[in-house]
Amino acid sequence: MPRILTYNVHRCLGTDGRLSPARIADVIAAYEPDVVALQELDVGRVRTGGIDQAHAIAQALGMHVHFHASMRVLEEEYGNAILTHRPSRLVKAEALPGSPGKPRLEPRGALWASVNLGGAELQIINTHLGLRRHERLAQVNALLGPHWLGHHTCREPAILLGDFNATPRSRAYQRLTVHLWDAQALARLPKPRATFPSRLPMLRIDHVFVSRGIAVQRVEAVRTPLARVASDHLPLLVEFQVIRGKAHQSSMAHAHG
Repeated sequence: MPRILTYNVHRCLGTDGRLSPARIADVIAAYEPDVVALQELDVGRVRTGGIDQAHAIAQALGMHVHFHASMRVLEEEYGNAILTHRPSRLVKAEALPGSPGKPRLEPRGALWASVNLGGAELQIINTHLGLRRHERLAQVNALLGPHWLGHHTCREPAILLGDFNATPRSRAYQRLTVHLWDAQALARLPKPRATFPSRLPMLRIDHVFVSRGIAVQRVEAVRTPLARVASDHLPLLVEFQVIRGKAHQSSMAHAHG
């Protein structure tokens, strides 16, 4: 059964102050995901020793990598990546809108890859949204619009995941759940799984949203001792099935009932 994992790696800087892409790779490898969405990666940045963190982690996992720099200064890059060992192609990687009148906010972006999972073509969009409410709403509207999820080639099944900096009470989250399902809601967990901060997780800001055609089997916030120290976020793992035909309609209706 396919597994997808989203993980804000905090430039591979652990809560113990250690920089280690290898440790991040070890946290991920223990769960053998098919697709990994990473946020906050440094590529060629002086502060993290000039390493290409996206490629270092992908290499350790034996995966290909699609990277998008949401921020670029000279040779230094910072952004998000999709990693997979399945056949895949990058469809799009672009900036998301910021807050008008606040040009100094950290730029945000998203990347979309088409991944072949056992004959099923899955559209995967990884993002890291802004810290301000209006900024997040503009970014969510862009992701739901004609250039991303609303694009004619973004056919279901699709998964939108990443660090949304938005709890389930936020307008950004609620706007997304009009169109997509939160994997945690579909998994019917006795208690939702928080991912931030990693040492004592209180907030649910890392999410996996799925379209019709995806049946969520299991959701887990990875709370191993290594995961609790490797980054300031915990990874969120989702195990799912791609459903063809009408079988998924009842499960989706049930989830929304």
